[in-house]
Amino acid sequence: MRKGTLIGSSVTAGAAFLMATSAIGPGFLTQTTIFTMEFGASLGFVILLSVILDIFAQLNIWRVLTVSGMRGQEVADRSLPGTGLLLATLVAVGGFAFNIGNVAGAGLGINVLFGDLGLSVEMGALLSASIAVFIFITPKAGSTMDIFVKVLGVLMLLAIVYIVFASQPPINEAITRTFLPLVINPHAIVTLVGGTVGGYISFAGAHRLIDAGKTGIESVGEVDRGAVTGILFTAVFRFLLFLAALGVVAGGFTIDLGNPPASVFQNAAGVIGYRFFGVVMWAAAITSVVGAAFTSVSFLKTINPLIARNERLAIALFIAASTAVFLSIGKPPAQLLVWAGTVNGFILPIGLGAILVGARRRSIVGDYRHPIWLLVAGAVVVFTMLGFSLATLWSTFG
Repeated sequence: MRKGTLIGSSVTAGAAFLMATSAIGPGFLTQTTIFTMEFGASLGFVILLSVILDIFAQLNIWRVLTVSGMRGQEVADRSLPGTGLLLATLVAVGGFAFNIGNVAGAGLGINVLFGDLGLSVEMGALLSASIAVFIFITPKAGSTMDIFVKVLGVLMLLAIVYIVFASQPPINEAITRTFLPLVINPHAIVTLVGGTVGGYISFAGAHRLIDAGKTGIESVGEVDRGAVTGILFTAVFRFLLFLAALGVVAGGFTIDLGNPPASVFQNAAGVIGYRFFGVVMWAAAITSVVGAAFTSVSFLKTINPLIARNERLAIALFIAASTAVFLSIGKPPAQLLVWAGTVNGFILPIGLGAILVGARRRSIVGDYRHPIWLLVAGAVVVFTMLGFSLATLWSTFG
């Protein structure tokens, strides 16, 4: 193991945090808060189930991609011809749509923190987008991105811990309903899994490792630790946010549907809580801007050699375009952010299914033998998510 962290090298730790902080964005904050309002303590079970599905999905994706040294769309295309382009298109379009919300969230975070100084949401979005672009135009963009997401990831965690203590949630009820739920909702499961490992998020960490040259069978152990660490960090943050929201709901406070997570922070800790919301929203949004832009372009660069030759410029243009759309149409409504996570949940069975097919092909993984238990676990995720996705469609349009 190289020097760095307990999970392996600093590159692997950076990949884990890139995946985690890509997942923790404005949509993540909104989804968790709204579902806590709807299902109360029973949401704990949905979070637990989503963590299990997330881990099996990420272990399969990270392993196959890093062993082969191929990105998600390349493995998909070799497994099932034509699916690579489909997957790249879905991920890039989904990543762009999410990034509009991410840029909006970053602008909102700046406005909450520095609105007294005259910084509007739009000005905050421009400033945040400029910071994200700067990360990618630095000479060592990869290492700069790794440090950036790790520092902000820890900052978000510390802030949400404070809010949990301030909200005083019913811990015993939350633990009980995590294992004995009163209600199980397919839509919530699809959305939470989709918002954690759906769409571009599934591939963010693995693509970062490939870019850093951490590939081959010899890296499997470290890659596994990185994948699990990223999911567990995301799970801990989501469960803490769930507890904070549950404490506010149990306390009888009203949550503003126009900005649900802000209501949780403000009701839990007053003015200080609202400022903490600004910190968490900005950190969550700006790291998601970075993750969405990096991963979406990493899908497109193998399709078009011009993008591959000008990758950093393409990332900067991706961020600039999503910022321009936000400035022209405004912040997406909260419900749109929830449904964006749901759509990502539909993408997961396609991407993971193609990768599972590739996991058994020598032309893709060489002499590596993908464990049967992991293949079966991945198949369970594919069919579970497919089933929940169809149930969601039926309940919505049936």
